[in-house]
Amino acid sequence: MKKFNDIEVIINDKRYTLSGYESEEYLQRVASYINNKHNEFRNKDAYKFLDSDLKNILIQINIADDYHKEKEKLKETEDENNEKSNEIFDLKHELIAAQTKLYSAEKEIDDLKSELNESQKKIVRLETELREADRKRRQ
Repeated sequence: MKKFNDIEVIINDKRYTLSGYESEEYLQRVASYINNKHNEFRNKDAYKFLDSDLKNILIQINIADDYHKEKEKLKETEDENNEKSNEIFDLKHELIAAQTKLYSAEKEIDDLKSELNESQKKIVRLETELREADRKRRQ
């Protein structure tokens, strides 16, 4: 079972305690992300004149926007992965079909070699018989 972690972090110049079953490093990364969002907005002139509720809403909207953009990227990556998996599947089937065709061609070549060998033996035998018949006829 995972250990429950408590970690103190500073977000927007205030100290908070984050708790969860995630690692302390993960909780720190979450706090750092939120802190970076605060810093990003804090550097904008118009942001300084907004009341705290509107500031918080803007940050929340921005975080939600980041979340949905990343979620869409993940979906696109999964779709690309599925397409590539399908391509690999198709290529494997093409490879198997090509290997089967190659095996059949190799078997046919072996059969033709055997047939050629038998035909050559037959030619030699017939040539020998023909020479024997010629020799007997001449005698």
